[in-house]
Amino acid sequence: MATMTTTPAMTGNRSKPTIAALVAVLALTVDHCQAFLSSSTSTRHFPSSCAATRLHVVGGATSYLDSLGTPLPEDDGSSEFLVGILGDLHIDPRKMEDYIIGREHWQNLFSQTADSVKTALVSLGDLGESKSVRPKETRELFAGTTECHMLAAEYLNSIGPPYEVVGGNHDLEGIDEFATDEENLELFLRAHNKPWPQFLRKITDKTLLVGLTSTVFRDAKYTSHEVVIDPEQIAWFENVVKSHPASEGYKIIVFTHAPPNGSGLRVLQENHVVNGCCWLNHSDEQQCRKFIELVREHRCIKAWFSGHFHLGQDYQDSITFPTIPKELGPYPNRGSCVFAQTSVMRTGTSRDGRRQSRVIRGNDDGFEICTLDHANGGALRVDASIVYTDCNHEVGIYTHDDISRQGDQFFKVYAPCAGDDYHPPDENLVRYNENGLLHIDTPITKESKAWWYLACGRVLGLLNGMMIEYDRSTLAPLGLVVGPDELLGKTIAVVDSGISEEECMIVAEEVGMEGADCSGELEAREQAVMLVGQDGSVVVVQPNEDGSYWRKIVRNKMIREKEKRRELAAKSFAPRDAHVVSSWGPYTSTAGTAKRTGVSGLTAPALR
Repeated sequence: MATMTTTPAMTGNRSKPTIAALVAVLALTVDHCQAFLSSSTSTRHFPSSCAATRLHVVGGATSYLDSLGTPLPEDDGSSEFLVGILGDLHIDPRKMEDYIIGREHWQNLFSQTADSVKTALVSLGDLGESKSVRPKETRELFAGTTECHMLAAEYLNSIGPPYEVVGGNHDLEGIDEFATDEENLELFLRAHNKPWPQFLRKITDKTLLVGLTSTVFRDAKYTSHEVVIDPEQIAWFENVVKSHPASEGYKIIVFTHAPPNGSGLRVLQENHVVNGCCWLNHSDEQQCRKFIELVREHRCIKAWFSGHFHLGQDYQDSITFPTIPKELGPYPNRGSCVFAQTSVMRTGTSRDGRRQSRVIRGNDDGFEICTLDHANGGALRVDASIVYTDCNHEVGIYTHDDISRQGDQFFKVYAPCAGDDYHPPDENLVRYNENGLLHIDTPITKESKAWWYLACGRVLGLLNGMMIEYDRSTLAPLGLVVGPDELLGKTIAVVDSGISEEECMIVAEEVGMEGADCSGELEAREQAVMLVGQDGSVVVVQPNEDGSYWRKIVRNKMIREKEKRRELAAKSFAPRDAHVVSSWGPYTSTAGTAKRTGVSGLTAPALR
């Protein structure tokens, strides 16, 4: 890679802050928050409402879509830049030690960076702890509150460079303080001095930093932890990438809380996948696929950074490249974009024990993706090097193998591979026989792996004793279809629904669907997916009304929290040992994680 101004790795032991120092920092934060709240709006731009925010004129723009965010500065000729990226902060005012140490690492890094290098700081959202931080006084969640955002703004401002922030799935969670998402979003924008939910910053002459914010929590159709970019921001983003083409030398680095479908990053099967909150706009099929379609179409998009999964940066699949040598595998079809997962800073928020942030060091010739290791004295490690070969292509190289620890294998999730012109599909693809029947006749276990196409083009598969639906284009996991409680020990069959040849409307041409035409072997319009029990019982897995199969089981968190409080009230009213249950319409629990799809005593064994 071409020469860049480098920053030495920071090593050595650092003394832990004293309790007195922590108290002083918290006192400073409270004082700052009070001053911040009482300051005159004449010195800051604070939109008066969400609607006004989206119509406000910025930088001479005449509409929301015309605006490119913050007015772009004049170029001074330097092409070198350094961007610090913070993953999910989940700040808890009772546990500030890791944040103070992490801030010291960042300040050292920026102080050792040459003045000629442009610098920026980006937070990927989820700024506050999603639980009460004063449990003896209140059940109010800290995330999304005024207190939360003021503390986060104070912390981010204290690091050094002016910061940008995108909202995550917890940043509008102030459900006791704000009645609507619009009110909560207004506070988020005010606290972080943002005129818009999205941002655009020009860091060098042809390199742009672009961020998109989740704007839905209370109004979520399904789980409130889905990261939803509203249609206005999607249209704005499309306008940005169209008006800054790669052919003119533009390079765009994108920041969102969750990654887009098709990124290929390591995900959490037992959490984000089954609950339908893994990808941007996960539950909306068209919008969910929109982001990767823009990446494939617009090669100005060179990198995309996200958090959300609370996983570390030691795995190679925490970074995915847009292309790989064909001898190593099928073409991934990710445009010119490198996708990168970002870890967390605080010990209690990490799923795998890592405490890390991301650093980008770049110039006109390419960029490096680095790790700032907060658990190792702020040491800086290069993870990947990307060199531009022309405006539409680049070459990426991992600089180290996986750095594994005991238990890491549990975070690795199998994904189907459809192959390409040079590679066959993976060995787990199940094909239809000459009669159009698909039959997995071995009882399903936790170790079973298989996947198959349906005639409609949708993709189902097996993993960890669950039936999962995968995206038909990217083969990224979408959600849980059948849980282990209903599936283990059964076999699977997919059969023709019996529609006549005259009614056949679709000719299937997918790999694995050989013989699937309208000549009687397989009807492409309609099929039945069946679970066959060893006792001869048969369960038909019906699709949803929109044709998808994955079950939108987990509901809006605001509704679930209110239901839990009603149950607590009932328990306080009832006799000491009374068994309190709830009744719903179609719902059966307050669970925030989808684990079962069976109906006790009907499609699964009766529970006692």
